[in-house]
Amino acid sequence: MTQGGTTGAKTPRASRVVMTESVLPGDGNPLGTAFGGRIAQWIDVAAAIACQRHCRQRVVTASMDDLHFLKPIRVGMTVELRAQVNATFRTSMESGVRIESENPLTGERAHVCTAYLTFVAQDEKGRPVPVPALVLETDEDRRREHDAKRRRAVRLERARVKRERLLAETEERG
Repeated sequence: MTQGGTTGAKTPRASRVVMTESVLPGDGNPLGTAFGGRIAQWIDVAAAIACQRHCRQRVVTASMDDLHFLKPIRVGMTVELRAQVNATFRTSMESGVRIESENPLTGERAHVCTAYLTFVAQDEKGRPVPVPALVLETDEDRRREHDAKRRRAVRLERARVKRERLLAETEERG
């Protein structure tokens, strides 16, 4: 079990989201593929719903890891986004989102990208609040949490380096 205590603890399974979207012409670019920003928007929504299901609080996006598209998503395709909470920390959670495209005429599917997002739970005044612990049921749940903790360490280190760089730049100007 992760931080947050046992009160209200939930499984990753309880946070699962399956969201399906049709890539319409307004979602596409002149090349006939989906705008990356539209896919990022859908990813953010699916991940937010998963995190909100877990903590039953208002949640805000804190970060989205690098987003790499493995294959183009063509206008006219169906996109399925599967999200769930991978790990919880004191007031934040990581949600993973797997995105697949589907040709609606043939049923052919392709994994097009995976994203990891961090959300912070907030009270009605916008203050961070603790999130429930995550109860890991399967080896896959444990692997996802382990990987999420490694990604979090990298995120925190990147943020530390950025803060130091910004502070040094501010001191140089001042």
